Amino acid sequence: MRTTRKGSVEMPAFVRQLVKETEKRVSSFFKVGGRGGAEHMQGEGEEVIPSPYLDRPVLDKLTEEGCSRWGLTYALGSMQGWRANMEDYHNCVPQLGAGLADWSFFAVFDGHAGNQVAQYASQHLLDQVLATGGIGPEDHPDRVRGSFTDGFLHTDKHLLTAARREGWERGGTTVTSTLISPRYFYFANCGDSRAMLCRAGQVCFSTEDHKPYSPLERERIESAGGSVSLQRINGSLAVSRALGDFSYKGAENRPPTQQMVSPEPEVCVVERSPGDEFLVLACDGVWDTVSNEELCAFIRSRLRVCTDLRDVCSQVIDLCLYKGSLDNISIILVCFPGAPQLSAEALHQEAALEDLLESKVAEIYEELSSQGEDPDLLSVLTVLANTDVPGLPPGGGLQSKRNCIISAYYEKKEAHNPTTPNGLGVSEKLV
Repeated sequence: MRTTRKGSVEMPAFVRQLVKETEKRVSSFFKVGGRGGAEHMQGEGEEVIPSPYLDRPVLDKLTEEGCSRWGLTYALGSMQGWRANMEDYHNCVPQLGAGLADWSFFAVFDGHAGNQVAQYASQHLLDQVLATGGIGPEDHPDRVRGSFTDGFLHTDKHLLTAARREGWERGGTTVTSTLISPRYFYFANCGDSRAMLCRAGQVCFSTEDHKPYSPLERERIESAGGSVSLQRINGSLAVSRALGDFSYKGAENRPPTQQMVSPEPEVCVVERSPGDEFLVLACDGVWDTVSNEELCAFIRSRLRVCTDLRDVCSQVIDLCLYKGSLDNISIILVCFPGAPQLSAEALHQEAALEDLLESKVAEIYEELSSQGEDPDLLSVLTVLANTDVPGLPPGGGLQSKRNCIISAYYEKKEAHNPTTPNGLGVSEKLV
């Protein structure tokens, strides 16, 4: 086992980030503190610019769950994280009304430059989509596509009125949404939030992110008089489609869909299958840290050891946080009858993994102590990250077992130094 000091150990990227942030301020991985601060102070006489990050993350989670009469179950998890403000909203409707009781709607709204646009869209988008009249029990894909597009455009038009009245011109929101009928999934995506469908153990569909540097998006932006620099519109906005953002929608003699920022969603239709396991809708605070395939594998593994979908969502949020996400983090998990079920074998393997991690943490602690060190959590984690640990959750890796590692470390520390006062409270240990 390698027990070299961290300065001479080849560390994975996430541990290098942890080391950097720990030495620079205080670790954003396992300890109190982190990125940024309430304000960034510039030179004397210059304007004080508020930081978009907090000194420590807000870890409180909003969760909810529900089901439909036809066998769908869902859960939501949402957390502010390192961001100075919470700008995510959502809408979960497992059963639509009237003649659409077998239809469901789910959406995540990721706001920027304020939360007002995301909040407004979460309250009104579905109504605008349904008001088009193209959605009914007959389930015609072309009509539903048109209803989605018209609903987004109508919502944006009403938003403009509200923005002028309330002063929201700078604010905007991305949207990723799914309308589920008895026969189809209708995905409508506008921006860089993303929806993903897992079928028979594999990712069978995901929406495309709308980024300014994508060739078709760049062409529209430049045709509307804008530019793309630093992978952003005019060097500022990181998404090329969104509701709101009206300061980017002022090009004369151009329709809404041909402005620098377009409110037009990309609508895709996927036929349902008995092999459908689950779908995920999440903001970029998730997708910035995990790939489609990693998240599909991780959720599948969690469903085999956990029956509470809210807990699965919470584990995904924690995984993204400890992989370095600095954004708000929101995820909706929708499961179908074909989703992986609780497995006695998987539970046994999970217990064996946690026993192995506890023993490795204790072994590393003892070996570092024998070299005259007083091992801190970072030192133990650094060595552990360079140790072969079989059986880690696919797509999750060592970060997904952080609670087990923290618990094992402090248990060993207490046993090794039973008379040493511990200055950290429980809540501080877990940050």
